[in-house]
Amino acid sequence: MHRLQFHYTLSRDSSPALVRNPLIDLLQAVSTQGSISAGARALGLSYRHVWGELKRWEDELGNELIIWEKGQSARLTEFGAKLMWAERQAQARLAPQIEALRAELERSFALAFDDTVHVVTLYASHDDALSALREYASNQAPGRLHLDIRFSGSVDAIRALNEGRCVMAGFHTLLGTGKKTLTERTYKPLLQPGQHKIIGFAQRTQGLMVAQGNPLNLHSLADVANQQARFANRSLGSGTRVVLDELLAQSGLAATDIKGYEHTEPSHAAVANAVAAGQCDAALGIEAAAHHIGLDFVPLAEERYHLVCLKSALVQPGIVALLQLLQTPAWTAQVATIPGYAALQSGEVLSMRRVLPWWDFARQKHI
Repeated sequence: MHRLQFHYTLSRDSSPALVRNPLIDLLQAVSTQGSISAGARALGLSYRHVWGELKRWEDELGNELIIWEKGQSARLTEFGAKLMWAERQAQARLAPQIEALRAELERSFALAFDDTVHVVTLYASHDDALSALREYASNQAPGRLHLDIRFSGSVDAIRALNEGRCVMAGFHTLLGTGKKTLTERTYKPLLQPGQHKIIGFAQRTQGLMVAQGNPLNLHSLADVANQQARFANRSLGSGTRVVLDELLAQSGLAATDIKGYEHTEPSHAAVANAVAAGQCDAALGIEAAAHHIGLDFVPLAEERYHLVCLKSALVQPGIVALLQLLQTPAWTAQVATIPGYAALQSGEVLSMRRVLPWWDFARQKHI
C-alpha cells in the first residue's frame, strides 16, 4: 500500500487551499492536451522534464500511466484514469477540511510574524506546576506568551540548555544538600557561575507513593528496604533518581537494599500508575501525582524546583514576560492549590551561591 505525505508552502500571495500531488497536474495536462509536448508547454515545463517525471512515477507506483501509440493522442491508462478519479473524489469530499487546515496553519504562522508574541522553549524535569504555568500564561496573556515545554530528565534539560536547544531549563534539588554529595557531582559540571542564572520557581514535596491505606505501613526508605517492598525507580538522568540516591545515602542504605531499584519508569505519573496497578508497592514521587491517581502519600523530603537560563537570555522579551508573570500574586495563589507545592521566590533571579550551597565558590570570581 502506498502512503501519503502532506507538505505546504509559505507565500505572501493569497491562493486557494490545495492539497495536490504534482503527478496529478502532469496527468491532467497530458490528458487534456493530448500529448506530452503540449502538456509540458501548458505547464511551462520542458518535454524532457515531464517525460522523465512520468517515467519516474511509473517506476515508483509500479504501473503504467500514459499510453503512447504512434499517430494517436496520448491518453491515460486505466490506472492513470483511476488516480485522477481518486483525486477528484478526495478533493470533493475534503475541500472544507483542507480549507480549515490551511486557515489554522495561517493562524499559527501569523504568530511568528507578530513581534508582540513570544515563545519560550523550556526543557524541564516533569513538574505539575510547569504544566499549570503553561495554561496560566495562555489565560493571563492570551496569544502573547507561549511556553513550549518539553519534559525530560533534569540532567538532560540542562544539557539541552547548554547545547542551545532551549532558552530555559528546569531541574530540582533537595533542600539543604551539602558539599561532596551526588547532587554536587551531578549538577556542578553542567552549571557555570557568570554564565547561568538561577530563577526561583517553587518548593515541592517528594515522598513515597503507596496504595490507599498504606497496607505495608511504609513510612521511610528504611521501611521499604526492611520489608523488601517492591519499588519503582526513575530512569538515569532524572532529578528524582538523584534525589532517591541522596536520600538512600542519608539513610545509610545502598541501591541493592531496595527491591526493584532497577525497575524504572519515565515520569511521576508512570510510577504512580505502576503502584496503582499493583506492579509495585511504592515509588518516590511528588504528592500531586499520587493524589491525582488516588494513592496515599508519605512525605519524605522538601526540594526546590529551579529554572535556569543563560545570563544573556535575561533580556529576551519572552524571558522578561515570563519572569513578570511568575511574580504575580495570582500565580503564587495558583501554585498553592497544587498538592505539595508552594511558590518560592518565583520569578526572582537568585544568587547561585545561596541556592546551590554545595558549589565551592571560593575558587570562583562570579556569582
